Amino acid sequence: MRKVFIIGIGAGDPDYITVQAINALNQVDVFFVMDKGDEKQDLVRMRKDICERHIKDKSYRITEMPDPPRDRRAASYEPAVQAWHEQRAAIYERLIAEDLGEDECGAFLVWGDPSLYDSTLRIIDQIVARGAVVFDYEVIPGISAIQALAAKHRIALNRIGRPIHITTGRKLAEGLPHDAGDIVVMLDGDCSFKAIGDPDIDIYWGAYLGTEDQILVAGPLRECADDIQRLRAEAKARKGWVMDTYLLRKRSS
Repeated sequence: MRKVFIIGIGAGDPDYITVQAINALNQVDVFFVMDKGDEKQDLVRMRKDICERHIKDKSYRITEMPDPPRDRRAASYEPAVQAWHEQRAAIYERLIAEDLGEDECGAFLVWGDPSLYDSTLRIIDQIVARGAVVFDYEVIPGISAIQALAAKHRIALNRIGRPIHITTGRKLAEGLPHDAGDIVVMLDGDCSFKAIGDPDIDIYWGAYLGTEDQILVAGPLRECADDIQRLRAEAKARKGWVMDTYLLRKRSS
């Protein structure tokens, strides 16, 4: 039977690859890589570098396919994302059916961890539910951007007896969660933190975590917000893309 690995490859540093992930990489016959265009060729290159570094038998294949664009001007966010996932599911299904032999193993290399703000598992579930192509699959966890952020800033994410709230920039723009002292924010292309006026909140921000381009900023939000927006804009102009995340932490009274 065909087998597919969904492998978390960590947040940028090749050393973030776990032993379990290396063992899985060395079973793979074909890697499926979605090409997001010239601006994000770094992400394709990093995946190839990981394979070159950690796989002993170089007979594996890499199949690249253009990633379908998501409609970012759609009036409703969730239906637009669902439509995008349907397009991806059709591509993944065809790749598995046509490029993966009956007794071969394929893999999708997922940035960070497959369980955290990534669509691959939902798409694979859609394909399995349709039943047009039969395969087994296994998920290999990875080091997420959240873990890398905390490590790089040398902080613990949780405080004693307090919860951690993980959200997106889109949701943060609707307002701070009630009674959430520690808020991790991902996917915030609009720098939603700039609208927060609370003077008692600190920010721990990081971009390109674990890579040679890594940028870190920490301090009172009011003092850091403008610098972070400037650094983020400059980095995106320079590289064409940026991946960042941050922790908002309200100081204890």
